[in-house]
Formats: sequence, structure tokens, C-alpha cells
Amino acid sequence: MFYRVILIYIVFIGLFSCSESKKENPDFAADIAPIIRKNCSKCHVDGGAGPFNLVNYEDVASKGKLITYVTENKIMPPWPADPEYTHFAGETVLSYEEINLIKKWVEQGAIPGDTANLETYKKPENKVDLGKAGMTVFLAKPFLIPGDNSDRFYVVKFPIELPYDTFIRAVEFVPHKKKLVHHMNAHLINYEDGKKSNLHKGPYWINQDQSESVRIHKDLDLLNDDGSYPEMTPSVSNYLPGSQFSFYPHGIGGFRIKKKSALYLNDIHFGPSAKEELDSSYFKLYFGKGPAERPVSEFQIGTLGLSPVVPELIIPANEKKTFYIQFTVPQDISLLSIVPHMHLIGKKFLAYAIKPSGDTIRLIRINNWDFRWQYFYQPKKMLFVPRGSVIYVVGDYDNTSENPNNPFDPPREISEKNGSMKTTDEMFQLILTYVPYQKGDEEKSLE
Repeated sequence: MFYRVILIYIVFIGLFSCSESKKENPDFAADIAPIIRKNCSKCHVDGGAGPFNLVNYEDVASKGKLITYVTENKIMPPWPADPEYTHFAGETVLSYEEINLIKKWVEQGAIPGDTANLETYKKPENKVDLGKAGMTVFLAKPFLIPGDNSDRFYVVKFPIELPYDTFIRAVEFVPHKKKLVHHMNAHLINYEDGKKSNLHKGPYWINQDQSESVRIHKDLDLLNDDGSYPEMTPSVSNYLPGSQFSFYPHGIGGFRIKKKSALYLNDIHFGPSAKEELDSSYFKLYFGKGPAERPVSEFQIGTLGLSPVVPELIIPANEKKTFYIQFTVPQDISLLSIVPHMHLIGKKFLAYAIKPSGDTIRLIRINNWDFRWQYFYQPKKMLFVPRGSVIYVVGDYDNTSENPNNPFDPPREISEKNGSMKTTDEMFQLILTYVPYQKGDEEKSLE
């Protein structure tokens, strides 16, 4: 028994020591620069989304204490998904050893090392095989961002007119004011011949709080002339600070685009600005030679989805509540992306699937929900979910004054209101993009 205790003690000490940095005297050039440049510099660079640069020794050393604090507390780099539950393509997560190495470096005086021979940082480029963009789509009227230090949420339409119907391989969003554009979700609307006479009628953008969600489509004049709804392809382009333009492997994805169409941004978020700004963000369209061999589909569960939130999504003032979603997958599918969604008082999000065999498929776990960072998570490889699997989603909400993100003081009842996109209302959704399963999908990389 004595030896067993000793063995457990040795294993425990070994595990604990693994979380400590093994480098006694770390320096910037050899030890810190690789960590910062891989995980931080892509945002914290000239023209990036970060408020200051983190590229060279001087940049990082001057912010040493701040970097130590935000990395120790897992505030930065932003990656809400729990890496101990699932891993995703392109994730930005520091190991405990990297975090402790940065801390030790700062505490020891931020030793520069051989910075003279440190390579000049080059911002990663999107090396894609799509060729040059075939068309650039600008908005006729730029976004106005008042200088009142308040967040702005817009719904927008970008009209598109082409000489004939064709196919698109991918849509790239190019933010103009990178320090202000926080996130964006775009859908493609296609108008059948003779159904839409004027693409440019009505406003191009409106504030979300200026229109109830049930009226937004009419306010932007997105409907057909007879009031019916046109065809919509969801989530053709998405953006978050630090995210790289991505697309699916050859043969997967892509979509038809009609000669009269529009990009519909159901949500573009601009962060607060101290001065009035005009933003002219735009899109690049990459055309394809024909329809995709495997078109991508999407479904959502929860709010406005295929299965309801249980119980009804109502969170009384000064209460914490947990809600559930359950959905049975009707066919064999290969998941391409996983998108959790809540608003301000969401606290935790968990999604997993149980196969008919009883095995568990981990989808995503977020232990500290942050409305400011909402990613379209792509598995490292296509994720097979067999027919008959049951998807379970669990969401925790905190509508008390203890929640610093609560939009109301004192707290008041918050609920789902017909799918309202207002941040002061609530939503609980899981959105999944997929293709019907084919043998071998499990080995296809999405990195």
C-alpha cells in the first residue's frame, strides 16, 4: 500500500510539473516570438482587428503584464470552445506550458534574445486554389458607425446583377474597418426570372433595433414582387476577427447564383467607436464551372429550428435556468461545421450526439459563453453522424445581477420573441452544415 501511495504521488508530481515551463531562462527570439506570432499577431498587426500590434520584441515586451493576465485567464487568444472536449480546424489555444513560459519570461525581465536574426513577421495569406475573384460586390451606401462608444448591429442587403445565371465556388468577406467589424453572417438570395423587377428599392441597411425581426425582410425589400419568399442559400460567407477565409474541399459546396440576386447579411456587428466612422466592407465572388458535386445543406435546431427549446425559452428576472434541445438525425450525414448560438445572458453550451449503438459523438462544449466570439467551428476532419443518432443540446442562462453581461439593471424577464435578433432578447440554437455521408468522409481533412 505504501508503494502504491508513492507511485500515485510520483505520477501526480509528474503531471503537475508538465504544466510548468521547462525552459529556465526563456527569451523572446527563441521562445516567445513563435507563440505570439502563431496565435496573436494575425489580429495584432497593422490593418488587423487587434487594438495594438504584437509582432516585434518592443510590441510584446511593452504589453508583457497584460499578455500574462489575459493568457492566464484564458481571455486571449479568443477560442470559446473547450479544447479538452473537442478539437477543431484552425483553433487558437495556448497550452499550459506556453502560458507559463510567457509568464516566466515577463517575470524574469522580458529577455530579448537574438532579435537581430529574428525573421521579419509576414501576415499569413489565404493560399487558396480558387484563382482570382471573378466579381467584387460593394455596397452603394457605406455603413455609418456613430462615435458614441456603442455596439451596432445591422441587417443588410448587397444587390447583385449578372448577365446570366452561373455558379459560385466561394464568397469572401473583406472587412474595411478591421478594428470595428466584429462578426458577419451572410446568406444568398436568388430571384427567379420575372419575380423581382427592382433590386435597389428600399434601404440597403437598417439597424436591428429599428425593425422587428418579422418585418426585416419587408423593410429591406427582400421579398419577390408578389410578396412571396425567394430561394435562400444560408451561410455562404461568415466572418469573425482573426478568422481566415475558408472553403470546403473540391467537390463539396458551391451553389447556383441567379442573374438577379442579393447577399443578405442577417447580422453584421460593429464594435464601439469613439469617433464617427464610415465602413465600406465588401465581398469577392469566386465563380465555379458548374454545380457542386456534393451540395452543402444546413439545418438548425432550437429557436426557429426543426425541434423546440424545452422548456419554453423564458428566463425570469433574478433566475438561472437550463434549457434543452433534442433532435433525431434522419439520414447518415458528414458534418462540416458546428455553430452554437445564444445571446447575452447565455453562460454554458454543450452539444453531443448519441449513436444508435450507444456511443457518444462529442460536438462542442463552451464553458464560458461570450456573445462577442461566435465561431463557425469546423472539425479537423468531416464528422460522420449516422442515421438515428440523437443530438442533445444543453444551455445554461443567468438572468441575475451577478451576470456582468446582463443588458438590464435591475434584471427583467428575458425571452425568445419570434426569433428576434435583438441582443436584449434571447435565442438558443445549434446550426449544423453537412453533406450526405459517403464512405471515406471520416478521412477528409477540413484543415
